[in-house]
Amino acid sequence: MHERAALSLIDSWLPAAGDDGAVVDDLVISTDMLHETTDFPIGTTRYTAGWRSVGASLSDIAAMGVEATAAVAVYGSPSFEENALRDFIDGARAVCELCNAAYVGGDLDEHAEFTVATTAIGSGTAPVSRSGATPGETLCVTGTLGRSAAALELFEHEPELANALFRFEPRVTTGQAIAAHAGAMMDSSDGLARSLHQLADASGCGFDVERDSLPIDERVYDTTTDAAEAFEHAVHFGEDFELVFTTDDVAAVQAAASVSVTPIGTVTERNVTIDGEPLADRGYSH
Repeated sequence: MHERAALSLIDSWLPAAGDDGAVVDDLVISTDMLHETTDFPIGTTRYTAGWRSVGASLSDIAAMGVEATAAVAVYGSPSFEENALRDFIDGARAVCELCNAAYVGGDLDEHAEFTVATTAIGSGTAPVSRSGATPGETLCVTGTLGRSAAALELFEHEPELANALFRFEPRVTTGQAIAAHAGAMMDSSDGLARSLHQLADASGCGFDVERDSLPIDERVYDTTTDAAEAFEHAVHFGEDFELVFTTDDVAAVQAAASVSVTPIGTVTERNVTIDGEPLADRGYSH
C-alpha cells in the first residue's frame, strides 16, 4: 500500500488526524521518523542529522502557528559512538534554541541502520489548520524553494555546503506571526505541489499558482542550468520545510514575518493549477 493510501485510511479511522500536528487541549504534538538510506545522504554529519531530524518535527509545530516548547528523539543505530552521539545532541539542541524550545532527551535503540524518531511539542490556543482556505485569498510561501534538492546535488563534491543547506530553520516564529492572518497553513516537507493538493483536499478548494512568482532558491541554479529541472526541484522535490499558507492580508503578513513571504497565486473554487494548467500531485514519498 502506498503512503498516501495508508494516510487516507488513517484519516478515516482517526477523524482528528490530518493536520501537521495533533491538538490536545492547548498542546500541539508532532512526530516524525527519518532513516539513513532515505533521509541522510552519504556525507551528512551527525550534527546535521540531529538538527534536521528535530527540525522536521518543529516545522510541523510552525505550520500550526503556535509556540514550540520542547522536543525529544529516539536515536537508533547499529552502534553507539561518543562523538556521533554528542554531535547529534548538539545539532538537536541548536535547532531547538533557534526556535526558543528545549531539547530534553529521548531514548537509544540498537537498529540495523541509523534511524531517528522525533517528537516536538508546542502550545497555543488557536492553532491554524489545513482546512480554512477560502476562494479569493492569496496563496503564499515563506523563504525559498529547492534548497534541499540543491543540497542533495552538492553532497558528493561540496559536503560542507550541502550540510549547511540541509540545516534549515523551522519557521516557528514566522508561523506565530502569520497565524492571525492565515486561513489555512501547512509546511512544504512533501513539496509545494503535494502540499497544495493536501490543502485543497482539506479545505474543499483549489489553487492557481503563477509560475513566474515562485521563489526558487538561487543555489538551485548552482546545480543545474536547466529551467525544467530547477522547477522540478522547487515544486516537486520537497524537504524544504517552508510554510505554505493562504491569507486575505498579504501586507500584514509581510510586515509581521521575520523572513521573506512571497505571494505565488490565489485560492480558487476547484482544481490545482499552475498558470491555468493542471499541477501534478507529485512530491516526496516516504
